[in-house]
Amino acid sequence: MDSFTFLLNNTPWQRAAALFVRMNVFVLEREIAIADEFDEKDVDGTTYAVAYKDNLPVATARFIKNEDKVAQITRVATLKEYRGRHLGSKLIQLMEEYAVSEGIVQLDIHAELTAVEFYEKNGYVQSSETYLEDGVACQTLTKKF
Repeated sequence: MDSFTFLLNNTPWQRAAALFVRMNVFVLEREIAIADEFDEKDVDGTTYAVAYKDNLPVATARFIKNEDKVAQITRVATLKEYRGRHLGSKLIQLMEEYAVSEGIVQLDIHAELTAVEFYEKNGYVQSSETYLEDGVACQTLTKKF
């Protein structure tokens, strides 16, 4: 069985690890425009969760605080060869624990339609109609604590 290390923090090296995964998944594999993928929220101090296999970052998620007690999980991605190992679910759980420790009462996720079922399995419920984000059909899902 593979062993992975899961870290959540806002250090520069953690941000670099998260961006590595996202470059591979969203820009190179999914062909999302690089300017759309890396936005004004990827700045010093942003919190990222990353799963590592040895020293290789293989999955990531980004935490964005939107309002006083509402936050968003964004940019959830897993390298192709590591999918199906529940890494995304573990990163979401780590983010949820962090959110609760920060006094967050609601987490939102803007999910591509192909990922809605995944988030529902993680306890999120649909809270919007379908809309386009970066040219991709999405839906917001929400979990309250």
